Amino acid sequence: MHNTLQEYIPHQAIPDVIELLNHDNLVVKIKNERKTRHGDYRKLPNNKHQITINSNLNHYRFLVTLIHEIAHFEAYKSYGRYIKPHGKEWKHTFQKLMLPFLNPSIFPNELLPLLAKHFKNPKASSDTDVKLALALKQFDPPNDKTYIFEVPLGSEFRLYNGRVFRKGVKRRTRHEGVEVASGKLYLFNPNAEVELIPAKAGIL
Repeated sequence: MHNTLQEYIPHQAIPDVIELLNHDNLVVKIKNERKTRHGDYRKLPNNKHQITINSNLNHYRFLVTLIHEIAHFEAYKSYGRYIKPHGKEWKHTFQKLMLPFLNPSIFPNELLPLLAKHFKNPKASSDTDVKLALALKQFDPPNDKTYIFEVPLGSEFRLYNGRVFRKGVKRRTRHEGVEVASGKLYLFNPNAEVELIPAKAGIL
């Protein structure tokens, strides 16, 4: 597994990551893309601990996600099973584990200030930190997706699950989207990736 992980993380991070993963009862698995999460952690019935990470993440997001999940494991070991999943114990552990990686030999200079700010109070998902999420996505392979903040007002867009919405106004930080089928109103983070539906040509 250690050899496999080397394909997914920045080269300079490999020694420290291998040291963090040097536990007999910790298993890391690479999964196909899951739209609702980048990775997860859980304790297995056999008392082993499992981390899964999506295979489609770029090297920098993969590393952040991996350390995020290792922090769950370490917090469980240090503080027990009754702590909140993303409470103060996890935040402290995540900050401590991530600090050695926050240097220009591992992350590009344009990411480091955003990462430093994020890790003052890490969130349950880096996707909720819009500036950091957008910066990380710049290192993804090109695709045909559009960010919702780029969708024109009143245009329709499609999510990965096929649901179609019509773009509404921007509120303080998020964008309105009305589901076409149900008429229900939803709010989207600006960095949500969607498929823009071309406007139908008028009938002459």
